[in-house]
Amino acid sequence: MTANDFAKIYQNEDRRVVFLIDSKSFYASCEAVERGLNPLKAMLVVMSHQENDTGGLVLASSPMAKKRLGISNVTRQKDVPDVPGLIKAEPRMNLYIKKNLAINAIYQQYVDDEHLLPYSIDESILDITDFWHLFGKNPREVAQKIQRQVLAEMGIYLSVGIGDSPVLAKLALDLEAKKAPHLLAEWHYEDVPEKLWPVTNFGHVWSIGSKTAQKLQRWGIASIGDLAKQNPYVLKERLGLMGEQLYALAWGIDRSDLTEKITPKDKSYGNSQVLPENYHDGVAIQVVVQEMADQVASRLRAHQQQATLASLYLGYADQGIAFNTRHNPKTGLHQTVRIEPTNRSQTLMAVLKRIFQENWSGDPVRYIGVSFSGLANESIQAISLFDKAPSPTDQEEDPVDTVVDQIRRRFGAASLVRSISLEKGATAISRANLVGGHNGGNAYE
Repeated sequence: MTANDFAKIYQNEDRRVVFLIDSKSFYASCEAVERGLNPLKAMLVVMSHQENDTGGLVLASSPMAKKRLGISNVTRQKDVPDVPGLIKAEPRMNLYIKKNLAINAIYQQYVDDEHLLPYSIDESILDITDFWHLFGKNPREVAQKIQRQVLAEMGIYLSVGIGDSPVLAKLALDLEAKKAPHLLAEWHYEDVPEKLWPVTNFGHVWSIGSKTAQKLQRWGIASIGDLAKQNPYVLKERLGLMGEQLYALAWGIDRSDLTEKITPKDKSYGNSQVLPENYHDGVAIQVVVQEMADQVASRLRAHQQQATLASLYLGYADQGIAFNTRHNPKTGLHQTVRIEPTNRSQTLMAVLKRIFQENWSGDPVRYIGVSFSGLANESIQAISLFDKAPSPTDQEEDPVDTVVDQIRRRFGAASLVRSISLEKGATAISRANLVGGHNGGNAYE
């Protein structure tokens, strides 16, 4: 392919200036800064703690801990070596959220709200196309200015990928910037053949999971360059929408617009947790299911929503909890039922209890998820012409729910619990101050 042919491919593509910024080893860096240590030089891991047979997991490790001890973010607590100078920090999720908000507030000094997208707890996307010239001679200089400001004000090092599109910025970040001396990489469409196409380890490429990578390799696609040469219609036929997206990724093309307002087609409220041990006792499993139903029902009421669909997921022990196995009956249970619109705790608890009793296979359970969807505003009620009109009491709020919600909002989720939370296997009290499943704050909202 000649340079002219290559240029024609991108002639109709919008060239933007996109920064994808990653806070390096974010949780570990926050803990290092709180201790007055340099995040790049400290020997530190952030480790969750579980009272079970396998222990907790390393959530984050400093670059030095990774380099010297080979610790990764999936290392088990029991496999973390006891060496002099290694700091083992408990997670503080509320601290990390606070730091993340402060870092994004710095980004807001360079772009407006519409052109800033917090992508995760440690990554943000900035479309700085219309703003960079206000802060430097070129985008690279602006990126370095942001790096220096965040380091000076927050003590956190940033890795920055710069690209002509969001996906190109992400690839520049993951494949080059994170290991570059200045933690900065800039990729343009013209760089795709030289920098992207030679990549053969699909596991290093954003959005390509292990199962997709295995399929690609079975089809003789051994590199991103091979992927770019495929027929996009065949890829879409084989992989669906993902095939189309992967073809675009192989060319660095991404037409996402950060300013576009996205409205979810079907919103839902849910919660999930990994149990501290394998649960064999059906009664204990029911207790946790009901606790979770109560917690999610509280969120429904807080947002004035009622649900018409209730779902229960059980992940069986020793089967893994990967997303692509969630609907496999051999590895777990996933059952959804239609219900009358409600957000009452007692009703939703009873529904999920019935789903469990009617469908549980008796296998030991390690993962539980509940969700409520098919939402409608609680102030609007659909009435069938063929059914008896609902009584006034059916439409009124449960006074017990109202009082419980008020107390929990004021004093915390564990300030008032149902009696089932004192039974064997219950987890609501121990998890009340967790954020994202880890130590760090009130998870009521």
